[in-house]
Amino acid sequence: MIYLFSFIIAFSILINPINAFAEEVILAGGCFWCLEHDLESLKGVDSVISGYSGGDLQNPTYENHNGHQEVVLVNYDSEVVTLSEIYRLFFRNIDPLDGGGQFCDRGNSYRPVIFFENSDEKNQAIESLLSASKELGVQLDQINVGLKPKSHFWEAEDYHQDYANKNELKYKFYRFSCGRDQKLDKLWKNNARTINFWSE
Repeated sequence: MIYLFSFIIAFSILINPINAFAEEVILAGGCFWCLEHDLESLKGVDSVISGYSGGDLQNPTYENHNGHQEVVLVNYDSEVVTLSEIYRLFFRNIDPLDGGGQFCDRGNSYRPVIFFENSDEKNQAIESLLSASKELGVQLDQINVGLKPKSHFWEAEDYHQDYANKNELKYKFYRFSCGRDQKLDKLWKNNARTINFWSE
């Protein structure tokens, strides 16, 4: 019986191998609909889930997530895409100079934050702050992106997931009326929003 059980476990791993390169990172950058949409197109990103994190409130909802930021949980394959590349695309799709919210969404819920799990992730996040300040030609203390230790991620309600694809017209209207792309193009000198905007 023990041998049979061991065979079943080994066989299941063989046909459903565990991805040793699966990683995740939590990011806040204003409206989670937009950040989810901006990051999910990056090669190597397996999924992007909208939710809430950073606060103490248990079981937050869209109507009440006081103390939390709107965030996305990015699941990625580190053999295909690096955390540094994800940070680059994240910065290119936010206004890192604005710590009071993002675009038309104001307040603590919408301020940009990078959540780090360990010292390596924190150091990479700091490097991304330095790179952004260099690209924008500003002092480091003008980059208003918070760094927080990773905390519990609360998945948002189903109707928020993949909102851009499920509600294309409403999403595009919201994004345009909020001035997100107009501000990003002006801030980043009309460069395409890709991971290739910083030279090494």
